[in-house]
Amino acid sequence: MKIATKFEDLDISDGMKALVQELGFSEMTEIQALSIPELLKGRDLIGQSKTGSGKTAAFTIPMLEKMSIEQGPFRDLQALILCPTRELCAQVAREVRKLGRKRVGLQVLEVAGGVPVGPQARSLELGVHIVVGTPGRVLDHLSRGTLDLRAVRFVILDEADRMLDMGFQEEMDAVMGALPEQRQTVLFSATFPASIEKLSSRFQNDALRVTVKEPVGEDAPTSLIDEIFYVRPSDTDKSDLLVGLLFSEKPESAIVFCNMKATTFEVARYLRSLGISASALNGDLEQRDRDLVLAQFRNQSVRILVATDVAARGIDVKDLDLVVNYELPKTHDVYTHRIGRTGRAGRPGRAISLIEEREKNKVRKPENIRDFHDEDQGRVDLEAKMATLLFFEGRKKKMRAGDILGALTGDAGGLKGEQIGKIEIHDFHAFVAVERSVAKIALDRLQHGRIKGRKVRVEFPK
Repeated sequence: MKIATKFEDLDISDGMKALVQELGFSEMTEIQALSIPELLKGRDLIGQSKTGSGKTAAFTIPMLEKMSIEQGPFRDLQALILCPTRELCAQVAREVRKLGRKRVGLQVLEVAGGVPVGPQARSLELGVHIVVGTPGRVLDHLSRGTLDLRAVRFVILDEADRMLDMGFQEEMDAVMGALPEQRQTVLFSATFPASIEKLSSRFQNDALRVTVKEPVGEDAPTSLIDEIFYVRPSDTDKSDLLVGLLFSEKPESAIVFCNMKATTFEVARYLRSLGISASALNGDLEQRDRDLVLAQFRNQSVRILVATDVAARGIDVKDLDLVVNYELPKTHDVYTHRIGRTGRAGRPGRAISLIEEREKNKVRKPENIRDFHDEDQGRVDLEAKMATLLFFEGRKKKMRAGDILGALTGDAGGLKGEQIGKIEIHDFHAFVAVERSVAKIALDRLQHGRIKGRKVRVEFPK
């Protein structure tokens, strides 16, 4: 049987076909082509594919197509998506909202730790259609009686192997045990160990297994990535080697990976002291600070993100110029995952690792080992070209991107459309990028003006 490869050939609504066309989608990825038709039939499915393969759309499109979007205060929760981290929850929720934006009244709620339980509970009481959450916080709401799963028809376990690795087995068991038996269960995993096989046999019914194998050789995802390993000279501090490297490479956006949380703070602080736009991202940050750092990196208000592996999961930044391994990870799989964030969608990428003399034997491609020669690039400009404005109202107050854009470009704001960058709306706040050269003017006008006829608190993030 011929497998459809274009979205227009799928048995989906005209509205969804129009939307994917608006979003610039035409050809489906392999995981989408293999999964979507089967999910539309109502089958349980276990999909094995790497991050960045398009799996979120693979399960979201069939889920939205089969959902009934009810209005009013008595919405039933119809879909539950479990993810291992807060960052991945946020990324998945954004994708679901994007793909569901033509479904008027669709309510999607992130239910993850790091933020107070109260606002989440109030949103659940008002009624939502889809919950995207971490196992621990979802179980917390179940135990409090603030989450009712009795009407759930669709369950997705995203990055199931990662959830098991992080010790969420008991929480997942408890959550799955509270779900109705009549449901469609979808499980996605980058790997397929025995623990995933066991999970599938317990919670799925005659699940179809779909595997997207990693290409090898010249077709491999990392084949377009220029990998370089610089050996640190004995008389050079690693942080100074990093600075020289950044001045030489001049990336518009880069992720610097560290193995320890404390190192991310130290490195980011040192880079900022030299006028380089940098922020740290690790598990010690409060959720609102993590949201801010990620938004600033996505909207180009921060050029260099210094992150740990766990904190960086779920980051999806297009056209990432450079990945730097400030320290080599412990496993080659983690190394591959790190460098795979650059050079996506068929574009060339660049990955540089800073190594010690004793680490040369760990490098699989010794021909890529080099000595770094700092050609004294000088203090080139590595400041961000954008600045972020923080709005203290969001989706829950009906704040929309068009409202903010109108306020900035209208008579009161006076900015040009090209001076405004990415607008990111969260439940209770919004982040807006504007050109740094006009940021103070924009803030002053917003603070003295109105949005949708009312005063809205706006300030630069602290």
